[in-house]
Amino acid sequence: MTTPADLVIENGTVVTEDETFAANVAIRDGKIVAVGPAAEMPPAGESIDAAGLHILPGAIDVHVHFREPGMEEKEDWETGSTAAVMGGVTTVFEMPNTDPPVDTVEHYELKLSLARAKSVCDFGIYGLLGDNNLDQLEPLADAGAIGFKLFLGNTTGNLPCPSDGAVLEGFEILARIGKRCSIHAENSPILFWREERLKTAGLEAPHYHLAARTDVCALEALSKSCILAEWTGARIHIVHESTSLSLPYIRFYKERGVDITVETLPQYLYLSVEDMDRPGGEKLRMNPPIREAYHQEPLWEALLDGTIDMISTDHAPHTPAEKAGNRIWDVACGFPGVETCMPLMLTAVNEGRLTINEYVKISSANPARAWGLEGRKGAIAEGADADLVLVDLERRETLAADMLHSRGKVSAFEGKDVTGWPVATLVRGKVVMREGELLAEPGWGEPVVQQMPTPEPRNLEKHIASLVGASPAPVQDAAE
Repeated sequence: MTTPADLVIENGTVVTEDETFAANVAIRDGKIVAVGPAAEMPPAGESIDAAGLHILPGAIDVHVHFREPGMEEKEDWETGSTAAVMGGVTTVFEMPNTDPPVDTVEHYELKLSLARAKSVCDFGIYGLLGDNNLDQLEPLADAGAIGFKLFLGNTTGNLPCPSDGAVLEGFEILARIGKRCSIHAENSPILFWREERLKTAGLEAPHYHLAARTDVCALEALSKSCILAEWTGARIHIVHESTSLSLPYIRFYKERGVDITVETLPQYLYLSVEDMDRPGGEKLRMNPPIREAYHQEPLWEALLDGTIDMISTDHAPHTPAEKAGNRIWDVACGFPGVETCMPLMLTAVNEGRLTINEYVKISSANPARAWGLEGRKGAIAEGADADLVLVDLERRETLAADMLHSRGKVSAFEGKDVTGWPVATLVRGKVVMREGELLAEPGWGEPVVQQMPTPEPRNLEKHIASLVGASPAPVQDAAE
């Protein structure tokens, strides 16, 4: 006797990174148990009619800031994860620059408890790679950190950029652990120097934010990160790639065998610095900055040829008051994005910029591969988690700040018309969103189960731990 399914999604069009085909999807105990024609489906206690809709793997956003603990006036796990599922995102990786930062196991466990209690989507939590917590990297990895974040450029929370010595030793440790390190690749000394010079000169219009963080800031940090990763064997991920000038360097190091993955964001594909000098353009301040329009087309092409591996959002909400000001230097950096990414990219599908299969690849399949989730997340196949989004490719909407479920009611795409909309989201088989209504209770989300490939460290005999024969110790302040 065939074991019944809990739910069957009927009459839909299934989309994977390789295929698009008419099929039903059966779900039992949170997992996909069958994909195929109606005749092959088990009986089910419930069904959803997906006629006219496409069934995609839920998006995996590897770069969000949900701000909790410590900055809940901007966002928290409940509001951030609600925004995620409204946007067809079923798994998020949350950054460590909260208060306190995720620099110890104790602080990781604090954030984990908040996420378990409040999140409606699945999640991973980053640990911090900093000057003073190298001794915590292995314990954080053992505790379940999805990976680590290295801030070479400044960020909300003002976490200091580690010294090059700490970065190298951190990469040595992570190369042996095998976890991936996400890198904000901007040169802090250069950008701080240039920003101060511009401030002193009284230059404070929005476009001067780009002038402070010109391309060379990104190129230097990217190159240094790749050199250290190649030498150590560390796995790295470049977040929010914004400049087309980085692309030859990325290709070069990928060809050399560096385990590097790269993301870009919708704002770099759709917006330019010219938008910042229009009324309200100061809201577009973010790091790295939105650049000149000529970068857009090469970034689109890099997404399609595999130079850039994935799309994410750098969802970074602030209060509306923090996003306003007469001087660009007084405006907080970042804005919400987790809820609007999918409609923007589906619009690109409708415009012929990429295929629906290519979208699935960069939003779901590639993130799953890069972060050790392949086979469980980012796929529509038997045995995978039933993380799914039902999409109406013909539905037209207009993006606006007041429609966002994030606490940060600011939109970089105010008034933009989009075609393609997520109408239902499932996380491990549960319908958590349908037609804009949240159907899950806080706490439905779970930490992801990760299995990274075997580490492949290099130059082990030259690693500092091999030379001194001890685990890294916390770095003490010189005054102590």
